[in-house]
Amino acid sequence: MRESARQRQARIAELVRVRGVARIADLADELGVSVVTVRRDVEELAHRGEVRRGHGVARSLRPVPEQSPAGGDAVAMIVPERNTYLTDAVQGAREAAEKAGLRVELHIAPGDGGAEREAVRQALDGGARGLLLSPHWRTRAEELDADHSWLTELDVPVVLVERRPARTSAIYPMDSVRSDHAYGVHLALEHLTALGHRRVVLAARDDSPTARVIRGEFAGQTGARGLAEGCRTILSSRAAGPDPSAAGPGAADLVAAVREAGATAVLIHSDMDALVLVQRLQAAGIDVPGRCSVVAYNDVVADMGPVPLTAVAPPKTELGRIGLGLLLRRLDAAREGLRPIATRHVELLPGLVVRGSTAPAP
Repeated sequence: MRESARQRQARIAELVRVRGVARIADLADELGVSVVTVRRDVEELAHRGEVRRGHGVARSLRPVPEQSPAGGDAVAMIVPERNTYLTDAVQGAREAAEKAGLRVELHIAPGDGGAEREAVRQALDGGARGLLLSPHWRTRAEELDADHSWLTELDVPVVLVERRPARTSAIYPMDSVRSDHAYGVHLALEHLTALGHRRVVLAARDDSPTARVIRGEFAGQTGARGLAEGCRTILSSRAAGPDPSAAGPGAADLVAAVREAGATAVLIHSDMDALVLVQRLQAAGIDVPGRCSVVAYNDVVADMGPVPLTAVAPPKTELGRIGLGLLLRRLDAAREGLRPIATRHVELLPGLVVRGSTAPAP
């Protein structure tokens, strides 16, 4: 006799209770019914308070153990070493994965050549079903000219996090999520010019795609505002370029740059460099913000200095959450045998957090 809906739902509830988390597609296979039928049953069970719904899964009301569910349901996130900026993105991806019954395995790629490829290999050997990847791309050549075709040959979906490859790149058709750093520079300049600042120094890194966007946008936007003559760009530290050994002795001399340009404001990428350079300004008798306003870029630790810094704040946690969502979308489509789905390039707008380091121009 054919199983009734109530009997089938009772079996689903028991399977979920025993496993902690179960994928909708796996339940459909085991019960010999369609994914749509199981999805309706899980919705009914959730409405009755017997299970919790997740993205493509049903979860027990009991706490789920930390280890991966049966079947190796894990995805990997690969980030460059010593990159505190992406810490919140990792946490965002982890939270989103846990709600979907997945585990995020974190792999750190050192700055050596080929490190990301090796990290990807290790992640796939460990059974990762998909990848969230933030390539280091220290130089423009690594970003634009390197051969990325090996990524397109992987048999698992890949989502780029805080990266957007060039249209000519083999990996441009991959899903990606990144912050709109052009808008971040706009927010900083809009804030400073509204306070009357017309001479601004950008002290910025030059060893990542984000840094290069900030530098390019600063030049373009100050020019568009008619401020280019009074604005200049320097490295934020001697180790902030693709080749730290090539930095000259004046590369990080912010005090001299402020004085030579007659600058009344500085935009500094990133936070850690900003905290150091503010101390340098204060030690040289340049009061912040009385004599020179400061805006940091990243807002990881900008509020922790003696002078809490106004900062451009990219939506770091959301980067991880949305990246994981894009990856789940690919995994679900593959599992349910859907036709190829359109690539998504998602851009998230930063915000500006105003603190005590900015004031009207003297």
